Amino acid sequence: MNEIEIRTVNVTQYLQPLREGGSMPAIVKADDDFTYVLKFRGAGQGTNALISELIGGELARAIGLKVPELVFMNLDESFAKTEPDEEIQDLLDFSVGLNLGLHFLTPSITYDPIASSTDDLTASKVVLLDSMISNIDRTAKNTNLLIWSRELWLIDHGASFYFHHNWETWENHLDRTFPLIKDHVLLKKARKLKEAAEDIKSRLSDEKIEEIISIIPDDFLQDESAPLSISEMRGAYIKFIKTRLSKIDLLVKEAQDAR
Repeated sequence: MNEIEIRTVNVTQYLQPLREGGSMPAIVKADDDFTYVLKFRGAGQGTNALISELIGGELARAIGLKVPELVFMNLDESFAKTEPDEEIQDLLDFSVGLNLGLHFLTPSITYDPIASSTDDLTASKVVLLDSMISNIDRTAKNTNLLIWSRELWLIDHGASFYFHHNWETWENHLDRTFPLIKDHVLLKKARKLKEAAEDIKSRLSDEKIEEIISIIPDDFLQDESAPLSISEMRGAYIKFIKTRLSKIDLLVKEAQDAR
């Protein structure tokens, strides 16, 4: 039985688009009366970005980092019919059905690498998490970190696991590390990488990894053009994460060298 429970809610109100994001997520209200940042299945990277968001967020939570609650969000066709903006209308139309949302943290501020602070262990864990999931989108230009209630919160893992954009060659990524860690916004503050690696290994069991992958909806994995079945895709994500965890000492060295 899964310990992870992802709630499913229904979108009841489209409040505003977040145009600074390339996939143009939106702030919406749901039938539980909470506000969320909705990530659309109809955006450029499709459901792959939602899968990355889901896995990355739950892995972060599993290793003790703070992530807003993730929920599955049902979007019905009525929103597209009443939206006057053609670009948003198309996005809503292509996103009818199951999407993914993050609890909207308000009031929060964007992490500033100069003005904001975080402890060395937390910074090190974020760096190693992003190395493990090949997250290219946590740089000084776009931190994807928030300060809320004086604590560091992680958002937006949609650019991770980029191997899944070409299932033909996904196994080629198993032997790689993550040289792009040199651009990570928290790298300079990651002074406890070895301690972070031990903490991550103690928290991420094979069972926990498999549990996280099991919560991906089949609907997100449907891809008629892919050479893999849904179960094979799940197996690929599991193998990728376990392989990265097995070589975490190499990721530590790579990050130390980059520092």
